[in-house]
Amino acid sequence: MTTVAVLGAGSWGTTLADLLARKGERVRLWAYEPEVVESVNRRHENPVFLPGVPLAAGLVAEGDAREAVKGAEVLVSAAPSHALRAVLGRVTGAVRPGTLVVSATKGIETDTLALMSTVIGQVLPEARVAVISGPSFAAEVCQGQPTAVVAAAKDADTSRDAQRVFATSGFRVYSNQDVTGVELAGALKNVIAIAAGILDGLGLGHNPRAALITRGLAEITRLGVAMGADPLTFAGLAGMGDLVLTATGGPSRNRALGVALAKGESFETYRGAHRSVAEGANASLAGAALGERHGVELPITEQVCHVLFRGKPAREGVAELMTRELKSEQWR
Repeated sequence: MTTVAVLGAGSWGTTLADLLARKGERVRLWAYEPEVVESVNRRHENPVFLPGVPLAAGLVAEGDAREAVKGAEVLVSAAPSHALRAVLGRVTGAVRPGTLVVSATKGIETDTLALMSTVIGQVLPEARVAVISGPSFAAEVCQGQPTAVVAAAKDADTSRDAQRVFATSGFRVYSNQDVTGVELAGALKNVIAIAAGILDGLGLGHNPRAALITRGLAEITRLGVAMGADPLTFAGLAGMGDLVLTATGGPSRNRALGVALAKGESFETYRGAHRSVAEGANASLAGAALGERHGVELPITEQVCHVLFRGKPAREGVAELMTRELKSEQWR
C-alpha cells in the first residue's frame, strides 16, 4: 500500500484520488472548499465538482494541505494552473526529498509561461517530477470505462514509477520521456477545443471541425518542436488523442465555453457562472505569448485569444482564418 496525497479536489483530482483508493492505495485528498472535505468524508461524494459519483469509502479528504502530504510517498498535483504555485507553497518543507510528484494539471502559468513540471521543480526542487496526460474525461474514468493515458518524466525510471502508480486493468498508462511535448499538447488542445466549440455554436458542420482539429494539431506541433519536443509525441495520446476527445466530446468544459462564446456570451459572464475552470482560456494567452517568443505562428490560438479577451465576434475570427495568405501544408 502506497501513501498518496492529491492536491486539488476538482473533478480530475477527485477522479484520480478515487482511482488510486479503489486500487488499494492509502489516499488523502486535499480540498480548498470545506464543504467538499465534509462531503467526501461523510457521504463519500464530491457534489461540487463531481456530482452523482460515489467515491471509494477509503478515500479521506483533508482541509490542511500539510496534513494531506505528511508521510506521502507520491504527491499528485491537480490544482488549476493559475493556483498551482500558491498551492505547492502551502506544502514546502512538508514534502520529503525524493517524493514522486505527478502533475495532472493541463495548463501553462500565464505570467511566467512555465509548464507545470517547471513550476513544481521550482517550488519543490528535491522532488522527482512526472506528468500524466491523455484523453480522459473524469466521469468516464469513474465509470470504469477503458482509458489510456501517458506518464512522462525526463528520467525513464521516474516515468515508469508514475506509470506503475496509476495503472489499473481499466486505466492503461504508457511511459514517455518527452515532458515538454506531453505538457504542451495537454495545455494547448484546450485552446483548439474552445475553437471547436465556437464552430459548433455557429452551427457549422463536419468539414470545418475536421480542418480545425488537423490544423490545430499542426500549430501545436510547430510550437512544440520549436521548444525542443519530439514531433511524434503530438501524434500520441497526449496530442491527437486528447485533442480529438476535448474538441468533440460533450463533457468538454473548453468546448462548452466555445459554444457559449459563439452564441454571444462574454467570457466574463461565462466564467462568473461556472465554478470549474476551463484551462483553455488562460492557455490561449500563454500559447500566443510562447508563439511570439519562439517565432512560431499560431493563427487558431491567436483568434481564440482575440474572441476571449478582445471582444472579437466569433464568426469574424473564423472568416479571418479562412482568408489568410495561402501557404504550404509542409511547414518545416
